[in-house]
Amino acid sequence: MRALRAGLLGLGMMGRHHARVLRSLDGVELVAVADPGGDPHGVAGGLDVLPDVEKLVTAGIDLCVVAVPTAFHEEVGLVLAAAGVHALVEKPLASTVEGAEKLAAAFEAQGLVGCVGHIERYNPALQALRGRLDHGELGEIYQVITRRQGPFPNRIADVGVTKDLATHDIDSTAWVTRGRYLSVSARTAHKSGREYEDLVAVVGQLDDGTVVNHLVNWLSPMKERVTVVTGERGAFVADTIAADLTFHANGVRPLEWETMASFRGVTEGDMIRYAIPKPEPLRTELTAFRDAILRNRDGAGPDLETDTHTDADPSTGGGDVVGMREGLAIVEVAEAILRSAAQGRTVGLG
Repeated sequence: MRALRAGLLGLGMMGRHHARVLRSLDGVELVAVADPGGDPHGVAGGLDVLPDVEKLVTAGIDLCVVAVPTAFHEEVGLVLAAAGVHALVEKPLASTVEGAEKLAAAFEAQGLVGCVGHIERYNPALQALRGRLDHGELGEIYQVITRRQGPFPNRIADVGVTKDLATHDIDSTAWVTRGRYLSVSARTAHKSGREYEDLVAVVGQLDDGTVVNHLVNWLSPMKERVTVVTGERGAFVADTIAADLTFHANGVRPLEWETMASFRGVTEGDMIRYAIPKPEPLRTELTAFRDAILRNRDGAGPDLETDTHTDADPSTGGGDVVGMREGLAIVEVAEAILRSAAQGRTVGLG
């Protein structure tokens, strides 16, 4: 069977990595690239740099990775759907809930694989975390805390920290817990002189009662990417920069110190740092995208939400793609966060 003909729209910081991985995937051939701003990182190789998505479509592509600014996602995505091209759109899916809904509906109507590049799902630490949560190793989940902070990235110009960075944590929290956001309460700050917020603090609740906290900013010289899941048996800490997963168990030894023994809470127990495989998340993501297209081509349907790894080794949480309906839900939560901050109240999600 012939290789899938791939196109890449957007040759910026993320686009150059997509080009590298697409060229290395079995069964995929990168045949066309496009960016109206040219090729600043020299990733086109021997390919012509086309000016727009329409020219990309005329190259006869089967799939396209969209790595352009968020403001253009809806426009170019609808062109790809109309042309019958499977697409992976970098997160967030669109600038607005309405735009995300249009994209999801367009790809569904055409029976195409349409997915969103929420790459943190493919981080080995979060994959391992989800697998272990699925196997009940933590018991009941009480709380999820995420911290994502670092310097401002010059590549971002059209959204704030909520839609650019917090969407990672919204998606990964819902994914690892298999939960859904019921409400959010947030505060934002504008400290760098930009139109959009550069700091957000969120308190939320999932449909099973789990409390979530997200702290995200572009104001810190210290780069941090941490997810802490606390439950009845202890706490998992996922460091997605190092791709490490650590478990802090509740203590089981009796306490002899009278002051501590009177405290009716958990005690410090053993700590385990897991040895886990660490494949490149982008390769895992694009491999899942390729495989979803092959299933679609074989008549199995897009199969966007089937988790085939529930009974697999707990070191992995699965590599399925993030469907556009999931991407839409993430945009809904992000907009609720911004609405909460603007109005100074808790916002519920349907």
